[in-house]
Amino acid sequence: MRKIRWAAVTGLLMIVAIRGSAAATCQNNGSFSDWLGGVKQEALSQAVTPETVRAALDGITFNPAIVALDRRQGVFQQSFLQFSDRMVNSNRLDKGARLIQKHGTLFERIEREYGVPAPVLVALWGLESDFGLSGAKFQTLRALATLAYDCRRPSEFRPQLLDALRVIDRGDLKPSEMVGEWAGELGPMRFPPSDYYEFAVDYDGDGRRDLINSVPDMLASTAALFANWGWRRGEPWLQEVRVPLDLPWDQADLSIQLPRSQWAQWGVRLVDNGRLPADDLPASLLLPMGYRGPTFLAYHNFRAYLRWNQAMVYSTTAAYLSTRLAGAPPVRRGSGAVVPLNSRQIMTLQQLLVKQGYLSGEVDGKLGRATRASVRSAQLALGFPADSYPTLELFDQLQAKERPTLKPNIDGR
Repeated sequence: MRKIRWAAVTGLLMIVAIRGSAAATCQNNGSFSDWLGGVKQEALSQAVTPETVRAALDGITFNPAIVALDRRQGVFQQSFLQFSDRMVNSNRLDKGARLIQKHGTLFERIEREYGVPAPVLVALWGLESDFGLSGAKFQTLRALATLAYDCRRPSEFRPQLLDALRVIDRGDLKPSEMVGEWAGELGPMRFPPSDYYEFAVDYDGDGRRDLINSVPDMLASTAALFANWGWRRGEPWLQEVRVPLDLPWDQADLSIQLPRSQWAQWGVRLVDNGRLPADDLPASLLLPMGYRGPTFLAYHNFRAYLRWNQAMVYSTTAAYLSTRLAGAPPVRRGSGAVVPLNSRQIMTLQQLLVKQGYLSGEVDGKLGRATRASVRSAQLALGFPADSYPTLELFDQLQAKERPTLKPNIDGR
């Protein structure tokens, strides 16, 4: 199962100095060379050939720069409109359209086999690597070995390292060809080695699965991954809509799926103000910036974007770019100004939600699904529209509940 894609759109995120407690307190014990010897033995015990183990791991050294990058990771601090305005630009739209036309026969074949249309694949290609122009520069095996040895996330990266060895052993790549992102992702689609090993396909028929240099292999492998995650042929993934102000906002949650006939009954309309099809196709109402911001219906296929990247802003932007490449108009700005909370406010908000019983879990400064769900609970309790998006008004009211009240002076002094 895919975790968060560690290095997606490197350099395009607004980074803040938030460090997890594990990163601040854990210590590496034992020598790296002794640890690497244990990895070699484990790989051999799992039928990786001695030749591959020697070629891939002999001479590998610990890279402190990789650890520094990992521990400096921050969070998305941009709203959906801020991020999508930046990423869904005319250059990506124009180049994406040209690539869809250039590789038309290939995309038709992929859609026939996997059910995933060209705009979905091209949008990810553009966001992940600017269609391959964003060059990778880290030695993958050294980076993975460093992160697998480091105390912060060894359980995540050791399997990635072993699967990278399996990719080599299978004959897909040579160790010298494994150059990618600092967290081990490979190729223009930024495949983690475990996804590479499990889902990569040889689509150009040359006998190897090459997700770095082969466009057919790269695109078909991404489609195979989405198909494995349950992508439904011929169904939509994201659709911008108009909603009335008296909508039951407590139904606006990705965990709630209702037939389009119900959304139509509540007054949800197409973005051109036409009637929404009153059928049984299930959909959730997605409000990436609350009820005042852009509004979408998210369908079953949107779940694949959330598995590709768990960051809601990124996933929604990727799905939106796909709709634009498929012919949808630019997103509307919403019905009012939305002021996103900054990183410090989000952390304080989480602390308030924990203290007041709405949130259980890590205070990490990330506006993820758990935090949004707790915001929704607080909104319901305090009489706000339950759109799962934290506003300054909600933040101020939660803070006000923590302020001490002045006791009356009963003796008049």
